[in-house]
Amino acid sequence: MTTMKTQVNPAMTSAFHRITRPVIASAVFFMLVTGLLYPLLTTGAAQLLFHDQAQGSLITRDGQTVGSTLIGQWFRQPQYFHGRPSATFGTDPNEPSQSVELPYNAASSGASNQGVLSKSLLQAVAQRVKLYREENELAADAKVPVDAVTASASGLDPHISVANARLQVPRVAKQRHATEQEVLALLEKNTVQRQFGVLGEPRIHVLELNLALDKALRDQPVTE
Repeated sequence: MTTMKTQVNPAMTSAFHRITRPVIASAVFFMLVTGLLYPLLTTGAAQLLFHDQAQGSLITRDGQTVGSTLIGQWFRQPQYFHGRPSATFGTDPNEPSQSVELPYNAASSGASNQGVLSKSLLQAVAQRVKLYREENELAADAKVPVDAVTASASGLDPHISVANARLQVPRVAKQRHATEQEVLALLEKNTVQRQFGVLGEPRIHVLELNLALDKALRDQPVTE
């Protein structure tokens, strides 16, 4: 039986080596640049130039982190100002395969994706309008700000309109046994003005206003 030997072409081997070396070298180079050096550079620059934003724009009180300026929180107690509805969901703790409504869930930012003709959306808005009027003791035909009954696209909006906040002043003042003028003064002080004087609308950061309420009216009794 004759054994056949495969002859290796030296020219092909040499060409393979010439191609392999630069390919491996460039791969290692770009991995180092894009996977290590660039992230370190951008992280370092962000920490140096925009430290608070790079840390998550956190809000601290008495040394404790209580939230972020970028993410709203779900307030339902009557002595606090309430944010706009949130359509975010989370995992059902009793049934991990199912989802349940979890307002302001930063891990699941999103909207309801329901169109303006959606019956479910119309029913939800109608229910929110009814509840908003009841909890703020408004007339049955009182106009309700749109941000009080509709969720934002992210579901995490930390702000409400000034009109929305003003309608909640009587309830908050009554619950805290304060005057409406006291609460209005805090509202005015915590109103965020238009950016550069022209961009956006004046608005209220709900968490910061509620923190200001607790600080300013610390000694006021609260109706539970």
